[in-house]
Amino acid sequence: MTREQSVAVFVGEARWFGGKGRDFEVTDLRDLDLADDVTTTLVTVAYADGGSDLYQVPIASYDAPQDRITHALIGQWDDQWHYDAVHDRESMQAWLRAFAAATEGEPRGAFHRTADHELDLESHSTLFSGEQSNSSLAFGEDSLMKLFRRVTPGRNPDIEILEALTRAGNTHVASLYGYVEAEDLQLAMLQQFLRTASDGWDLALVSARNLFAEGDLHADEVGGDFAGEAHRLGAAVAEVHQVLAEEFPTEELHLADTARVMRDRLTAALDVVPDLAEHRTALVEHIDAVTAISGSHPAQRIHGDLHLGQTLRTSLGWKLVDFEGEPAKELDERRRADSPWRDVAGMLRSFDYAARTVAGDFGATEEEAAQIAYRSEEWVKRNTAAFLDGYVEQRERPLDEEERALITAYVADKAIYEAVYETRNRPTWVGIPLAALTKLAEGTTEYATTTSPTES
Repeated sequence: MTREQSVAVFVGEARWFGGKGRDFEVTDLRDLDLADDVTTTLVTVAYADGGSDLYQVPIASYDAPQDRITHALIGQWDDQWHYDAVHDRESMQAWLRAFAAATEGEPRGAFHRTADHELDLESHSTLFSGEQSNSSLAFGEDSLMKLFRRVTPGRNPDIEILEALTRAGNTHVASLYGYVEAEDLQLAMLQQFLRTASDGWDLALVSARNLFAEGDLHADEVGGDFAGEAHRLGAAVAEVHQVLAEEFPTEELHLADTARVMRDRLTAALDVVPDLAEHRTALVEHIDAVTAISGSHPAQRIHGDLHLGQTLRTSLGWKLVDFEGEPAKELDERRRADSPWRDVAGMLRSFDYAARTVAGDFGATEEEAAQIAYRSEEWVKRNTAAFLDGYVEQRERPLDEEERALITAYVADKAIYEAVYETRNRPTWVGIPLAALTKLAEGTTEYATTTSPTES
């Protein structure tokens, strides 16, 4: 096969390719020299149904086959064997050396440094598996590089926000060490590697499982109670929001536009998830309640795709990761100011997902299933309240009725999005967001705190 044909096959089969199911062709391949001994290839993909995307494929080329990276072979052309370079330690070592050669204010080629940190050049790269839209690899226990696969001109939100939070000294993120930028494209970022961190989603699942395994204990009586962590996580999110409001421009949230976008999303969702129709009227009432708000509410830079899977628990507290926003959205939309309650809603929905996911493994009989459903609801309510407690205590201002209305609307909007996603990708999971939307429509879901912001 030709170079173009080999790359097209490789891209089409890659996990990070966002055009699956669409006919496409590779219309352009362009090599970029990023620094001495460091290159990458930009691949333009044009779709038969219209539109195009730009992908990054760093290529390692050898005169002979490399058995150690056979699994990463892209193809053979021009009498050489060519591999996806993120699997090649020698290629990735060249990227790390280029970062190390750059200093703040003095880039090395396309490599920029944002923090004075001595990189471990003796470390080897280890590629993470399971990523959906990018490729990440660790250099020993020192640093983590994320290589963006689908690239768009302009500042990547992950780099932009992390740089601001690092500069501000915020402790709830992994510090940004540097990034790669060429021709108005931000191609990769290097940051602190939180080696000993525990995944927030996994911790929540363990907590819920511990509760469901105990037949006669309540959520606050089980050794794996998550409420304390949820409280600390709420405070961490609030602190990050505060810093982002200081580091980036803010504006007033346009409530009518916010409600209109949510209604449009609900209308579009009805074609994909017909079961939403029975709740349409009640959900529209929750959404339209936003337009009745008389006060002013801020819009600012936020995480944009916040859930338990975007959090890490370290010995020094919670860290938020992956500020890139929802990958399916265009760059301008991901960088747009929005209400911080969108992030809060994403986390509240994540608590619900954690409990319902574990609950599916319990309850063999009808009576047992009913008991697990009750305990699941108890777990969600307890951790929702704890998270909101931590959030409002950090900002030192209690929730008011208008903010509760905003939270409810954003939670509904998130659950509608989830119902569409699950229907298209994991139909057996669609019951989770549908159950949440049923409770919202019935008015049985309430978002409230249990303490005042002055209590410890």
